[in-house]
This record gives sequence, C-alpha cells and structure tokens, in this order.
Amino acid sequence: MTEILENLNPYLQALIATLFTWGMTALGSAVVFLGKKVNQKLLDGMLGFASGVMIAASFFSLLAPAVELAEGGPVPAWVPAVVGFLFGGGFLYAVDKVLPHLHRGEKSPEGVKSTWQRSVLLVLAITLHNIPEGLAVGVGFGVAGAGLENGYFGSAIALALGIGIQNFPEGMAVSLPLRKEKVSRRKAFMLGQLSGIVEPISALFGVWAVSMMRGLLPYALSFAAGAMIYVVAEELIPESKRSAAQGHSDIPTIGVMLGFAIMMLLDLALG
Repeated sequence: MTEILENLNPYLQALIATLFTWGMTALGSAVVFLGKKVNQKLLDGMLGFASGVMIAASFFSLLAPAVELAEGGPVPAWVPAVVGFLFGGGFLYAVDKVLPHLHRGEKSPEGVKSTWQRSVLLVLAITLHNIPEGLAVGVGFGVAGAGLENGYFGSAIALALGIGIQNFPEGMAVSLPLRKEKVSRRKAFMLGQLSGIVEPISALFGVWAVSMMRGLLPYALSFAAGAMIYVVAEELIPESKRSAAQGHSDIPTIGVMLGFAIMMLLDLALG
C-alpha cells in the first residue's frame, strides 16, 4: 500500500492521507449515535493522548526536518525554526481572536461578536484547529515529493497516521457537546465530521505552498509546528483538564505521555 502511495503525485498523496484523517474525525463523531455522554475519564485521557501525538509530531515530523533543511543555508539553522514556529502560533492566535467560536464547556464565545447559533460556534472551534493539521500533512508530502529530505515520505505517513488517530477524540469532542445542546444525533454527527473537511483543503494548499516556495520550506514546516503547538496549549490540554475537580487530573497527563510515545515510535519506525 505504501509503495503504491509513494508513486503518486504529492497532491494525491496528501489528499488520500487527509481523507483518512477526515474519516477518523467522522468515526469519532459517530460515537454520538451510542448516546449523549461518554465516560469523562476516557474523554480526558483521549484528549491528552491527542495532545501528546501533536507535540511529538510537531518536533519529530516538522521542527527537526526544518532544522536539517536549513543547515548550510544563508542563516543559522535555528533561525527558520524559531521564526516559522512563532509565526505559526501567532497566525493561529490572530485567527482565534477574530473568528467567532465557542470551546466545549464554556458559555461565552470568543472572537468578534456574532449572532450565530451555539452549535455553529462549537463546530468552528474545532474546524479552526484542524487547519494546521491538514497543512502539516500537506507540507510533509510536499517535502517528500520534492526529494529534499531523504526518508521523509515515511515521516509524512507517520504524521498522517498520528493526526488521524488523534482526530478520533476530536470528533467526539464536537458531536457530543452538540448532542447536549439538543441537536439531533444525525445533525450532531454531520456537523462533527464536517469540522474535519478543512484538512484535505489545507493539505492541498500545503503541497502547493511547498512547490511554489521551496526556499522557504524550513519556515513552512516550522509554521505548521507552531500552529499545532498553539492548538495543544490553547485547546486540547486545557479541555482535558476541565474535570480535574473530579479527582482524575492525572489521566490526561498519562494520555499525553502515551500519545507522545506512540507518535515518536511511528515517526522513528516509518521515517
């Protein structure tokens, strides 16, 4: 399967990979058909797991290759990594302040004032955070297709697998709160899976950006890493800790450790 995928155009590679990640979001959203609630300890652990996956992916699949690609360049290798990383986080911060959205468990929406329904604002929160994940996959396959980094195709596959795995709890984190808002199961599922549709779109943009700006590849990789870390710090870890008062705040931490270890294993084994 991987041999067939490796021979495809980078755009097709990224599209197929993000259709998988989108499918995992849909699978997580489908949990809504099993009921309104899910065990809180399980959800906290899965969100922690997603955080660990994204942290590891940001380093092993994005920042480390960015430093390697920048070696021997016109500036020290750390410059593109640091600049791109901060720009990625800054970009998500700016969008976070402008786009109306509502985080799970909160009553007041963020961003500019809006009359949109709470269900729409809940979906937008996850949709916004799915953009850097798709972008990271697209940039990964773009770098592999450009042949600028030996063995990077395996890293791109590992990145897509890791993001797909952590999209499962993210799908749950959309559809279940919608169900609590008295949205029908079918509509909650449709809106939940729809939050992942931006991943194939942003992935294709990532491949295009790589093909057009090869000299900026270290910055592009670091940008995606910064955006992903922003999502972890702003959304996933705080959300996994909301139920700390119930006495199981160590569960998200264990999830982070397991997620990081599994993503590290995937990248080192496949890359």
